[in-house]
Amino acid sequence: MDSNALFYSLIYIFICVCFLAPPTEFVSSGLTIQNLLSNFLGSEDLNFIYYHIRRTSVTVVIHSFLLLGYYIGLAVCAPELKLFYINTLPTLWQIYLLVAVIVPIIACITAFYWSRKKWNYHPIANELRFLSSDGNWRSVASAIDIEFRRIDKFTTGSFGRRVIVTDSWVMKTSTYYVHVARQSDIHLTLSHSEEHAISYENNLTAQFLSILVSGINPNLKPFYIRLNALEYGDLKEKLHLPVRNVRSIVIQQSLSDKFIEAFRQQVSENAVYTLPSDMEVDNCIGCMLKLSNVKLRKQCDDLPNGECQQCYCRPMWCLECMGKWFASRQNQQEPETWLGSISPCPTCRAKFCVLDVCPIMGSNL
Repeated sequence: MDSNALFYSLIYIFICVCFLAPPTEFVSSGLTIQNLLSNFLGSEDLNFIYYHIRRTSVTVVIHSFLLLGYYIGLAVCAPELKLFYINTLPTLWQIYLLVAVIVPIIACITAFYWSRKKWNYHPIANELRFLSSDGNWRSVASAIDIEFRRIDKFTTGSFGRRVIVTDSWVMKTSTYYVHVARQSDIHLTLSHSEEHAISYENNLTAQFLSILVSGINPNLKPFYIRLNALEYGDLKEKLHLPVRNVRSIVIQQSLSDKFIEAFRQQVSENAVYTLPSDMEVDNCIGCMLKLSNVKLRKQCDDLPNGECQQCYCRPMWCLECMGKWFASRQNQQEPETWLGSISPCPTCRAKFCVLDVCPIMGSNL
């Protein structure tokens, strides 16, 4: 192979790798199938299932032409190889050309078969059919679309390899497929973890967890979801079932999680606040999920700093939201000083320290 053919081959391989697994630079530049063919694919936010049915079908067809594209490009860039003269080609090149022509033909026929009767034969449609009680996969697709439109879903990963968790579904997108599982019909098992000295996202150490999603339906194959350990807490908040850690894998906590644990420990040792008989506790105005379980009450009169003030607000926050608020008001470059610092009340701005956060009697921290 001469220099022209070698140079072309290296460039083509590089482009194919970037096309098959787009790096961040390609994605940000819009050089992806989903961006270039956005008009045909439609809106993912409005029709999640149909969008990925079209995306996977188009991806299969386009990727099937890569072998033929290499052959045609090489024939143009290196005319001395005489690749357009099929009758005089060496046997290996004839086999390559035959495969390069057959693969896209099969891919196009397959995609056409999938698209019949409004994509009724697509593999994703077949999987959703197993999740339906009456065999109507479109009703399942509609239910998934509705939940995907909600802003409170959990998502992580790049576009082509995302993990999505809604109130009822656990999904994983890949280049050619989308795995779907109903939360009520699966078991989650923490399989293994990977430690990386430097994350590709930043210069910090990172731990990645692999979780096996296995269902009670024998027709659905189990699959793995992979995420950063720092996102594990957010994932668990969206799940309605536990993640079994049979291997006792130690999961790294984020700085915020570590502070919340220390904050919780200190608050549990503070003086307890007893609610007046005529006062009722409402949901936390921060998360709107948990009952308010802490009250700011000045307890540090004897401390030398004397900066804390009396707060007269009624209990309106849960411990986690109060802890996150407290941490957000501190110097992010000096986390070791957080517990000894002060913060303004999120409601009235009266200054308080950790010792002033009192658990409400009878509440569960």
